[in-house]
Amino acid sequence: MGSILKNKSQDSTNRTVGRQLQAIPIATVISLIFFGGIALRLSYLQLNQGDINQQKAENNRIRIVPKPPVRGSIFDRNGKLLATNRQSYSAYLWPKAQRERNWQKNRNIIARILEIEPEKLQQKVEEAGYNYPSLIPIARNLTPEQITVLEEYKSQLEGVEIDIGKVRYYPRGELAAHILGYTGELNQQELQQRKSQGYRLGDVMGKMGIESAYEAQLRGEWGGLKLGVNGAGRIVSLLGEDPAATGNAITLTIDAEVQQAAEKALGTSRGAIVALDPNDGSVLAMASYPSFDPNIFSSTITPEIWQELQSQGNPFLNMALRAFPPASTFKIVTATAGLESGKYPPNTVLGTYPYISVGGTRFGEWNKKGFGRMGYVSALAWSSNTFFGQIGRGVGGEELIKWSRLYGFGKPTGIELQGEIGGLIADDAWKRRNFRNWGWTTGDTVNMSIGQGFTSATPLQVAVMFSAIANNGYKVQPHLVKTDNQTEQNQKVSLNLKPTTISTIQQGLRAVVNGGTGTKLNSPDTPPGAGKSGTAEAPPGDSHTWFGAYAPFKQPEIVVVAFAEHSGGGGGSVAAPLVRQVMEAYFKGNK
Repeated sequence: MGSILKNKSQDSTNRTVGRQLQAIPIATVISLIFFGGIALRLSYLQLNQGDINQQKAENNRIRIVPKPPVRGSIFDRNGKLLATNRQSYSAYLWPKAQRERNWQKNRNIIARILEIEPEKLQQKVEEAGYNYPSLIPIARNLTPEQITVLEEYKSQLEGVEIDIGKVRYYPRGELAAHILGYTGELNQQELQQRKSQGYRLGDVMGKMGIESAYEAQLRGEWGGLKLGVNGAGRIVSLLGEDPAATGNAITLTIDAEVQQAAEKALGTSRGAIVALDPNDGSVLAMASYPSFDPNIFSSTITPEIWQELQSQGNPFLNMALRAFPPASTFKIVTATAGLESGKYPPNTVLGTYPYISVGGTRFGEWNKKGFGRMGYVSALAWSSNTFFGQIGRGVGGEELIKWSRLYGFGKPTGIELQGEIGGLIADDAWKRRNFRNWGWTTGDTVNMSIGQGFTSATPLQVAVMFSAIANNGYKVQPHLVKTDNQTEQNQKVSLNLKPTTISTIQQGLRAVVNGGTGTKLNSPDTPPGAGKSGTAEAPPGDSHTWFGAYAPFKQPEIVVVAFAEHSGGGGGSVAAPLVRQVMEAYFKGNK
């Protein structure tokens, strides 16, 4: 039995040893498989994912600080600075550095310090994306107090940086605001439209005026800094720099001193003043009231600031490009139609009356009694409605319409600014479309002949008309920007007027100033000039007033047109003094 037990014990021992020997290769296989998998994974990460992972690691240690383009400056015709850039402190945020558990709290702190809405800050971050590798601008033009508070919170507000940048600056404030325009940050829609042109989140662009029309030339190109950061997100080194490029400078045709005189003359009267060189169409001044200071757009526009701006009555509307009944200034067109038709030659004399009756409607003389018998010169001097009503009735509506359009009425002039209105020169087709198929009448023609009815023009268009008389019969192309190729830009189109037509109208406009309705243009500080008044009925408000003039009479250098909306009074008494002030400033500076 002991022998049996011994054999069993030996057998048991032998089997244990066997099992251990069998376990060795199994463990080895498992280990090989495990470590082999690790090796394969490492190999995959190294060979197949190496570039991606290296980029991720680099993104975590590199911070891109964008340097926005530096906009080109804008100068007046004499080299005086109208728009430039000034240094400003801006706040930037690194979305990648924001931790989810702290973001909402920090967002509200940042918004409170920078006086912006938390929702707008949130929108900026979401538009960029939380993995955006670059800093995004969140506020410009920081005050010293804001900078101090941001520095105090620096340890708590991760990924917030302050940097010196450039913001648009208009050293003369409101001067020429409607010409220059302003700049502002792109909204989401604008950004999507311009991404292909290199625009980025937080970029600034021209929103109005020359700033908008010449955005491509003024803009410049982006630059930036590549900074090394440590694990805590602190900057430790400068890895590279790509300087921002400055945009091209632009020189305007306007004269800053004449522009200032025009704006001063307007004062707080709603309206516009336009001054042109009648020989080449250069705009010397273009004033509009109400106005605004474009510098306000270099900072955050609060609801309070926006409400204050709008309370002035849409100060962004350029009144020089809006259309109104041209009133008696239009009698230049009527005189042209009469003289060129041959029906009413220069020696024409007509009786004038308290009114003329057409189709049962009375068209009254402004003095309510008539002026007796008159020719063109005296009829222009005293702005007789019944004289020019008879001329218009005699040549017919089609002739008036033709010459209106030849002078440039009824369509935009093509000046560089956006938002120009073409005005209205109605005809039979227009009237049938808008008045239940009622066609053009003789009454419409008479109304048109004195610049009323279905006729409207902008102050700029009226200035172009006066220029054509001043320069002996050429329609000029008004423009605001000086270029290297002035010959191509300053195109003039001949109206093919008879010399007698030009001479007759010129004599009539001189008589206006010499003893007619425009004697208030006369000044010892200006050479003799010529002009024409206009007073347009504008119910239910007071009348609009106009005055257009040029000087010197024999060799004109400047045309000035003033328009005052709902000013009441007459063009000679209200608008002529505004023109005189502008001419005095021009000739004082050009002695």
